[in-house]
Amino acid sequence: MAAEAVMACAPLAGGTVARARHVAIIMDGNGRWATERGWPRLVGHRRGAQRVKEIVRAAPDLGVDWLTLYAFSTENWKRSTEEVLGLMAIFARYIRREAAAMSAEGVRLRFIGERARLDDKLQSLMSGIEARTASNTRLNLTVAINYGGRDELARAAARLAARIASGEIARPTEADLAACLDTAGHPDPDLVIRTSGETRISNFLPFQAAYSEYEFTPVLWPDFSPAHLAEILERTSQRQRRFGAA
Repeated sequence: MAAEAVMACAPLAGGTVARARHVAIIMDGNGRWATERGWPRLVGHRRGAQRVKEIVRAAPDLGVDWLTLYAFSTENWKRSTEEVLGLMAIFARYIRREAAAMSAEGVRLRFIGERARLDDKLQSLMSGIEARTASNTRLNLTVAINYGGRDELARAAARLAARIASGEIARPTEADLAACLDTAGHPDPDLVIRTSGETRISNFLPFQAAYSEYEFTPVLWPDFSPAHLAEILERTSQRQRRFGAA
């Protein structure tokens, strides 16, 4: 993310909401889905990419204005070289194939995470589609690639320290730190969903999701349909969000 973007002011979200306008999803279970069927793990990742397209297209009609997807973590580099390279190829293919559709359907695509370790061609594709869709407003889609919450916080702390050292900020606040995150300018997620039955957040948006509602579903990501999302949104809309109040 460009330095100018991360330095922009980003106020923290607050107040009770009637529905989840910002949904973040930990897309888990691709490899397991394929393994259970006796197929290579990359088959599951390709099926997962298809699900991404379906969820992105359905989200606006379900009242979702912001959708953040956890695609590849800083820890995922520990996987086999074959799987990592395959995932990078899937990311690049998705961007190439979906660029025109996103532009036509009003989707604005942005990426969070540390890009320096990614292939130059992939970085170029990412920057290109961000620029191409920058004026779209129907859905704000954010994809986390080479993202880790602790890594993001460390990078944000370094940016904040530089602003303090320059005299720009005298007494830093939570809002000042939020303005230095990769998600500067984004609202905090109202709801975080994790598929596959795992019940941990895996270093995903630890600062931004401090007061998010959580939903853990046993459905593996390649099987997670717009109908599943709609059901979760309906159920969680009944929860009362107090943000620490009585």
